[in-house]
Amino acid sequence: MKTMKLASMPTIKRLPGYLHVVEAAAREGLPYISGTTIAEELELEPIQVRKDLAVTGIIGKPRMGFPVPELIQAINDFLDWNRGHNAIVLGAGHLGSALLGYSEFNRHGLKAVAAIDTDPAVIGTDINGITIAPAEEMAAIIAAHRIEVAVLTVPSGCAQEVTNELVRCGIKAIWNFTNCKIKVPSPVIVQQEDLSSGYAVLSVKLRLQQGQADQPRSGADEETPG
Repeated sequence: MKTMKLASMPTIKRLPGYLHVVEAAAREGLPYISGTTIAEELELEPIQVRKDLAVTGIIGKPRMGFPVPELIQAINDFLDWNRGHNAIVLGAGHLGSALLGYSEFNRHGLKAVAAIDTDPAVIGTDINGITIAPAEEMAAIIAAHRIEVAVLTVPSGCAQEVTNELVRCGIKAIWNFTNCKIKVPSPVIVQQEDLSSGYAVLSVKLRLQQGQADQPRSGADEETPG
């Protein structure tokens, strides 16, 4: 078995973007793609792209670049997207329902096989081919489907309680979309997705952009003294 190289979180987060560009090249029938082309597409430095791709073990050819099929395989292997992971969604509200319908997860190996909710009006209904089950069935469902990943979209007030139950059921990883900083024992993995933090960055960037637009122009646009 090939030893996986260590990679920083920023590198890992950039790899899906690289994959998107390389898959587009594959659809165009291109046999090779250069690190410079990927960098230009994503507005990055070529040396950063080559450094990031090095963690996958892929080696480019001088003056030709990276072989497209092999690069797609290398990125998918590194991200473990060529291996399936069964998932359960906790909370079938607006966000949970949207995630159940997001086809990109399934394409990259994350397959939602079950969903849980406590709302009697939701239990028994079908969302994208998945029947919403009651909380009492969670342990049996996780065991029956050998589920590794839990996607947490429950109200923040009950997030830790649900997490504790997931840990007891043997869940290996939790993708947390709540505002609650849940606590888990080792070796359970938690990936926190804070949507409000993402919007905060967007909002500040928008304010700065508007502030720059409001700045008075200099040079030729300034009035010339009479």
